[in-house]
Amino acid sequence: QVQLVESGGGLVQAGGSLRLSCVASGNIISINNWAWYRQAPGKERDLVATINSGLSTYYADSVKGRFTISRDNAKNTLYLQMNNLKPEDTAMYYCATSRIATTPYTPLKMKGQYDYWGQGTQVTVSS
Repeated sequence: QVQLVESGGGLVQAGGSLRLSCVASGNIISINNWAWYRQAPGKERDLVATINSGLSTYYADSVKGRFTISRDNAKNTLYLQMNNLKPEDTAMYYCATSRIATTPYTPLKMKGQYDYWGQGTQVTVSS
């Protein structure tokens, strides 16, 4: 079992920045892939970014160049640095982990491949 707790969401004006954190506990050694997803009201939960055990990253086109995913193994923490935020970034952001191991530069993109999810942290961007 893996427990995930997100934090760092909030209300920010367009153009601003936020850094989300996700602290993992439990069977950390089983994690091979980490991801951030987001879900706006009435919409599907969409992939934002992934990072694997080799620190290869993947970004959705909508956030490429603005968001950065990273990991601190010593703190068992996943981060999402979000810069130049736009109103369309408004959503609940979720951290997820997977036991599935992938080859370098092969991102894990499907929701069903992630085993554990956090409770989410709300990000609201005003125009």
